[in-house]
Amino acid sequence: MRWSGAVGALLMAVPAAGVALPHDQTSRGDRPITFTKDIAPILYAHCASCHQPDGPAPFSLLTYTDSRRRAAQIAKVTASRYMPPWKPEPGDFVGERRLTDSQILTIDRWVATGEPEGDASDLPAPPQMHSGWQHGVPDAVVALPEYTLRADGADVFRNFVVAVPGVGARYIRALEFHPGNRAVHHANIRVDPTAASRHLDEADPEPGYEGVILRSADYPDGHFLGWTPGQMPQSGPNALAWRLGAGDDLVVQLHLQPTGRPERIRPTIGLYFAKEAPVRTPAILRLGRQNLDIPAGAADFRVVDAFVLPVDAEIRAIQPHAHYRARRVSAAAVLSDGTRRPLILIQNWDFNWQDQYRYLTPFWLPAGTTLEMEYTFDNSEANPRNPIRPPGRVSWGWRSSDEMADMWIQVMTRTESDRVHLIRDVRRKMAAEDAVGCETLIARQPEHADLRNDAANLYVELGQPADALRHFQAVARLRPQSAPAHYNVGVALEATGKPGEAARQYQTALQIDPTYSHAHNNLGSLLLSGGRLDEARHEFERAVESSTDNAEAHNNLGAVLLALGDAAASLPHLQRAVVLRSTYPEAHFNLARVYAATHRWEAAIREAAVAESQAATAGKPTLVGQIRELRDHIQRR
Repeated sequence: MRWSGAVGALLMAVPAAGVALPHDQTSRGDRPITFTKDIAPILYAHCASCHQPDGPAPFSLLTYTDSRRRAAQIAKVTASRYMPPWKPEPGDFVGERRLTDSQILTIDRWVATGEPEGDASDLPAPPQMHSGWQHGVPDAVVALPEYTLRADGADVFRNFVVAVPGVGARYIRALEFHPGNRAVHHANIRVDPTAASRHLDEADPEPGYEGVILRSADYPDGHFLGWTPGQMPQSGPNALAWRLGAGDDLVVQLHLQPTGRPERIRPTIGLYFAKEAPVRTPAILRLGRQNLDIPAGAADFRVVDAFVLPVDAEIRAIQPHAHYRARRVSAAAVLSDGTRRPLILIQNWDFNWQDQYRYLTPFWLPAGTTLEMEYTFDNSEANPRNPIRPPGRVSWGWRSSDEMADMWIQVMTRTESDRVHLIRDVRRKMAAEDAVGCETLIARQPEHADLRNDAANLYVELGQPADALRHFQAVARLRPQSAPAHYNVGVALEATGKPGEAARQYQTALQIDPTYSHAHNNLGSLLLSGGRLDEARHEFERAVESSTDNAEAHNNLGAVLLALGDAAASLPHLQRAVVLRSTYPEAHFNLARVYAATHRWEAAIREAAVAESQAATAGKPTLVGQIRELRDHIQRR
């Protein structure tokens, strides 16, 4: 997903809209239309966020002199509704910049009557412009590394990976992005809790890296993070803050437009911390298709998608995304009785003016409601925005010369269990589409190991181990000295019913890295399933020694020690497992078994109840049955 917002748009030639000017509408009552009384309030409310000194637009419109100099141009671009840049049809959105017909006529009349200034006493106070931070001094400021953008050529999409200073997890109530240069067209910001994005950045000799953003980098906790020109930074209440973990990286994708001279790019990001953890957490769902195949010359190519809400959901915000060939974009909610509620409609899509749209009044939709989207693409010569001439066949992809058709929707659920249910259903839908997209990109770059890993992990999530194995084996071929690559092949081989081959892959991983905790753990599990308890215990012990934070290894070591009759030795490992991962029904179940074996009945009942609740939520009926058997045994003692 990318956000966009063109700057300098008023410099473009825009055809006049031909607004009719009735002969008696050259004044307000008996007085002429003036800048101070009539025009300044419109410009201050709808234009000044960009058109201010040092703003993202190329000139200011705060004074009479500045506005009169551009008067004819202002009348032309407002009459055509090219400016202010607000693409959706009128709706219930926060910060809607769309001018009313009356305001457009007022501007036109002012120009037609010679742009009179008016009485200085009528001039309202200009809006307070902030050259610094909108929300005050941030709690932390993160600076991207300096990057020099070439003077000309095609637009550049570049990803920068930056560490956030500080120790421990924080909760972020607001994020503010400062581009620092008008060559920055827009920014998307994700969070990567792994080192994967950082490794891609380090492998590129220049700051940042080009190409796809890995799946390990994602938007946090159901929030949109990004910036477009004119967009005011969002400040949510502490109750809706999002979590930034210790050691997490920010992955900032910049869309950069050459200006005709080399530009030094170094944006900064201000972070504002919440004092406590959020009370509620939103979720994000995405409609969209990644099997796009738009024929050359197709002027009316349609893409549709839908999703049925499994729970009640409050619709809070919506973010469409496509590239240059999209023409019409719409989304709607269809209730079970057939009632249709529009969510957004953009009749004339423009890649340069994309935004996130927050509903002024969020609204609830009942479970069973169908969310629908439709995109219409024009891949013909008649589309002036078509980036390829003559037009060619177009598929899905991250490059702006490719196409996308996404509709991101932020929602809130009534309960946390509802949110988990919704996310589970949404994740499966999104993973299936992401796998299609990965295959499209891999067909272009078959040697891209990170793309292969992404595809394989998607297939693991979708329960398609054979497809996962195909890509994991390709990664192992591309990176033969990578212990994780061989480990992943082993995981896929296990899932396809080949434990012997899987064990050999784990052993290869351990030859490369003898401290690979997860390989020790999985090898131990295979030994345990074969009844080789002492050998399994040895591997689990190595796994725990290699990584004291491996919750699965602690759980497995505790379980095998209990099976060997040493409940006292198993107890600290199981307690450590549930500390490391509080939602771990297998570990809670094993802990209940240890308590029962040592006659700590109340503790055993308590842990069994926790285990049963978590197993039921996770959809693990076999484990639920085992827990109930244990509970019945305890109650019959």
